[in-house]
Amino acid sequence: MKKLTVLFASLTLIAAAVSAQAATSLRFGYEAPRSDTQHLAAKKFDELLKEKTKGEIKLSLFPDSTLGNAQAMISGVRGGTIDIEMSGSPNFSGLVSNLNVIDIPFIFQNKEHAYRVLDGEIGQGLLKELEDKGLKGLAFWEVGFRSMTNSKRPINKPDDVKGLKIRTNQNPMYVKAFQLLGANPVPMPLSELYTALETKAVDAQEHPIGIVWSAKLYEVQKYLSLTNHGYTPLIVVMNKAKFDSLSPEVQKAIVAAAQEAGQYQRKLNAEKEAEILNKMKQAGVEVVENVDVQPFKAIVEQPVRQFFIEKNGDALIKAVDALAK
Repeated sequence: MKKLTVLFASLTLIAAAVSAQAATSLRFGYEAPRSDTQHLAAKKFDELLKEKTKGEIKLSLFPDSTLGNAQAMISGVRGGTIDIEMSGSPNFSGLVSNLNVIDIPFIFQNKEHAYRVLDGEIGQGLLKELEDKGLKGLAFWEVGFRSMTNSKRPINKPDDVKGLKIRTNQNPMYVKAFQLLGANPVPMPLSELYTALETKAVDAQEHPIGIVWSAKLYEVQKYLSLTNHGYTPLIVVMNKAKFDSLSPEVQKAIVAAAQEAGQYQRKLNAEKEAEILNKMKQAGVEVVENVDVQPFKAIVEQPVRQFFIEKNGDALIKAVDALAK
């Protein structure tokens, strides 16, 4: 009996070791720091994935641009050196031109409008277009509504933007919008932004307040204006060949876990917004909360829409507008 017990224990240990070896670890990279809700949601994604696959799939997390900036990570996923990455939708617009519709200023009336578009037929169709580029779109997470910070003056009206050297992403919709406002848009990776602001290489930047806080940009900016001039989702993508190599059950689990983690992150963002604003005020940032966005909208909305229509037609814009309530 004693020998049988020892044998059984040994077999159990061997089975556990084999199971551990069989677990697949997927490398998941992103630019956001560990203090951001993106990292918290990535941890949730890992938990859900292990639960749904009974430990068969797990994630190795690489925050803080450890695997490179957004463009480098997207290239890494396409080439198979990185399994999964997430970054803001503007970083994918060079691959899929139709994705630019998401980044047209003021196209979303509120978060609920954005969620209806992204989680519905339009958003899923845009993710599908990434497949020809070697990417499997898993889910839309959230960067959020963008606001402006700068070191020069409060921004209350469009004239306050004129002459500012402002960091924006490389998306042509945003570059065009800030040119129309009289600013000098300077695309650069998030990993370079703090130093650029600190050394005055740029005067201003525009991100949702969550990133302003987690990346500590408020430390080198005096003014924050809640312009909410555009909404940016995160896109979580996986190497398509890797995804296709997995069983249908595991594929379903990955997509479901990614989508659930995205819902979790959206909730976290909503809960933290007021707290973050209060902390930035306490840190000495002057916050302009009640910005009249209509003068900004009057300058940029129609020209940027037309800029998109000239390249992509107007069907997507009409479909997005139809979901506004």
